[in-house]
Amino acid sequence: MNKKIRWGILGTATIAVEQVIPAIQESIYGKLDAIASRNISNAKEVANHYLEVKPYGDYQELLNDPSIDAVYIPLPNHLHVPWAIKALEAGKHVLIEKPVGTTKKEGELLLKASRKFPHLKVMEAFMYRFHPQWIKAKELISENAIGKVRIISSSFSFYDNDPNSITNKKEYGGGSLRDIGCYSLSLSRYIFESEPIAVSGLLELDPETKVDLTANGILEFKDGTSTFFSSIRLIDHQKAQIYGTEGSIEFQHPFNPPIDRPTKIWIHRESGSEPITFNICNQYTLQIDAFNLAILNNTAVPTPLQDGINNMAVLEKLEESHEKGLRVLL
Repeated sequence: MNKKIRWGILGTATIAVEQVIPAIQESIYGKLDAIASRNISNAKEVANHYLEVKPYGDYQELLNDPSIDAVYIPLPNHLHVPWAIKALEAGKHVLIEKPVGTTKKEGELLLKASRKFPHLKVMEAFMYRFHPQWIKAKELISENAIGKVRIISSSFSFYDNDPNSITNKKEYGGGSLRDIGCYSLSLSRYIFESEPIAVSGLLELDPETKVDLTANGILEFKDGTSTFFSSIRLIDHQKAQIYGTEGSIEFQHPFNPPIDRPTKIWIHRESGSEPITFNICNQYTLQIDAFNLAILNNTAVPTPLQDGINNMAVLEKLEESHEKGLRVLL
C-alpha cells in the first residue's frame, strides 16, 4: 500500500505539536501536509520544522485545501464539534481530540451530521486504547487470567492554576473531568464492556470559575464497580489497577506511557507478581495508523462516535450526582 493519508492540523495546541504531529510523521500510512492557526506566525513556526508543510492563518482555508484528506482537531473542547462538522462538509476525514465535545448533546449533533457523509471517517482520539499494554490487559481478562473483574481503580492528575489556561475556563469546556477524568470513564467502560447502571460524583469546584478542580467518582456496573479521581490541582500522577477474583493487573503509566523506554504492567496473583514488558512504541502513532487504515481500506474506525457520546453521558451524570448530592441512575 503506497498511498499515504495527507493530514492537516487545526491549531497549534501543545498536544498537536509535541505528540500528534510527530506521530503522523512517524506513521506508515500518513504524512503532514498543512497546519493552521489563527495566528499565521504560529503556523509558520511549526511548519518550518517540516518539509513541504503549508501554513495557514485560517482554519477554513486549510479545510478548503483539496489536497488534504484528513484533519486532526486539538482545539479547545467547545470548538471540537463545530469544526468537526465544518471539516466533514469540506470532505475531510476527522480525528477529534478527546472529549468528543463538551456535552452529550454536542456529540449527538456531530453523529447526526456525520451520517450525511457515510464515506468519511470520524473518531475520538483516545490514544491509550491503542497501546499494547491495554490490548494485552484485555486479552488477559478474556483468558480469565485474573478471574472475574470486580473492581477498577484509576486516577489522573496534574497541577495547573494558570487563569489563562483553557483547562481553567468553563466556557471552553475546561475542568478535570473533561480534560483527564474522561480517561477513567473510558477505560472503565472499555474493560467492563458495558455502560454503568448508576454513578456517584463529588466535585471540588473553583468558587469563581465553577470549573471542577478535582472530581471523585464511583461507577456501578452490572458486574462490578469503578472508582476514580481526577484533578488539575494535584501533583503529576496517573495510575490504574484492575482487580479480579483471582488476581489484579497494575499499570504504572496507564495513559501516557514513555516513548523512550519499555513499559511494564504487572499481574498480581496469590502465587506472586509477574511483570510484562512492552517494547518501545508510540501510542499516538499506533492511533494515527489505525485511523489511516480505516480510511484506506474503507473499514469502520476502531472507536465509533457513539462510544464518545456514551462517555459524555456518564460524565454529565457524575455532575448531576454532585449537584443533587445523590446517586444517579443512568
